Amino acid sequence: MRIVRIANFVTPASGGLRTALRELGRGYRAAGHESVLVVPGERAAVEDGEQGRVLTVPGPVLPGTGGYRVLADRRRVARLLERLAPDRLEVSDRTTLRWTGAWARRARIPAVMVSHETADGVLRTWGLPTGAARRAADALNSRTAHSYARVVCTTRWAEREFLRIGARNVVRAPLGVDLAHRHPGLRDPRVRARHARVDEVLLLLCSRLSVEKRPGTALDALAELRGSGVPAVLVVAGDGPLRFRLEQRARERRLPVTFLGHVADGAELGALQASADACLAPGPCETFGLAALEALACGTPVVASASSALPETVGGAGAAAADTGAAFAHALRGVLARPERTRRAVARARAECFGWDASVAAFLEAHDALPTMAAAATATATARNDRNWEAWA
Repeated sequence: MRIVRIANFVTPASGGLRTALRELGRGYRAAGHESVLVVPGERAAVEDGEQGRVLTVPGPVLPGTGGYRVLADRRRVARLLERLAPDRLEVSDRTTLRWTGAWARRARIPAVMVSHETADGVLRTWGLPTGAARRAADALNSRTAHSYARVVCTTRWAEREFLRIGARNVVRAPLGVDLAHRHPGLRDPRVRARHARVDEVLLLLCSRLSVEKRPGTALDALAELRGSGVPAVLVVAGDGPLRFRLEQRARERRLPVTFLGHVADGAELGALQASADACLAPGPCETFGLAALEALACGTPVVASASSALPETVGGAGAAAADTGAAFAHALRGVLARPERTRRAVARARAECFGWDASVAAFLEAHDALPTMAAAATATATARNDRNWEAWA
């Protein structure tokens, strides 16, 4: 069948969401289905690749997001969806794209919403009081659950806010990690030496530098460690609207922080993740944490926000900390006190619980799209895919 996926907030410099979309697309194709992904961009484009066909539709930049674009022209997108004639629809944006649920219902197409973040968590991060954030999230989630055949949550933590409102169409499907391309063998003494001396602790933050990710907590933790005599340094792999302020804060506090910006080369990022002593994941509303899981696959323990879903993902391969620099510093000391060989082996073992095969199977089950062994399915999908969609993008 043809599974059309539609997502906002995806750019060439995106992190976890772009990775998830790519791996799921690959898995859908391997299972004999046709995968079509619709995303916003600067100009219309059509690209065929290992994850299937990717259609880029022109969309405006959302102010204050550091370059994220959105599919703002509903009529244009609706016309494209009509032409694509999906058998299943998968939506990865629970706010600006929620209208697609009603479109799918009218078209009698089973639609799935993937919850990549918690509504109340994001609202709280943006400054809304806890009570008001919860009430607003409950109202938003009720409409979301009503609009779609199923809501997919990647962790029990993410699932809780839907169970709280009594939603009965929620399913859980974990994300995964590429265990072949992320492994402890990527550890490179030259990469480590580039960023830290032998006697220094190398910390890594792989994150978009935006408000909801709370990257400033990593700088606060570094300051706490150094203030207590731990010779730690921090490397930041990622970009975003807060980068200038974070760089300024590091300079003012004389903190040894290296800002690399977006690291597009997967091998380079893997070497960084494998060469660090610990990775930080301070985002309080993360529902899974693909960057953290990649670090674990590389044998590097993770200290994550206790407010997020990451403690569920990380398990005993790291630690959870309250959302303060002092708490993160304390958790890091505990993690680093463990024998290095043990902590790295435990991290890799934890990551091996999250392969992409299981993730793809769970998502296909949510779509009622069990894998097919018929080669004719792929051939038929390819024939249908030969039409020129560029005019509609």
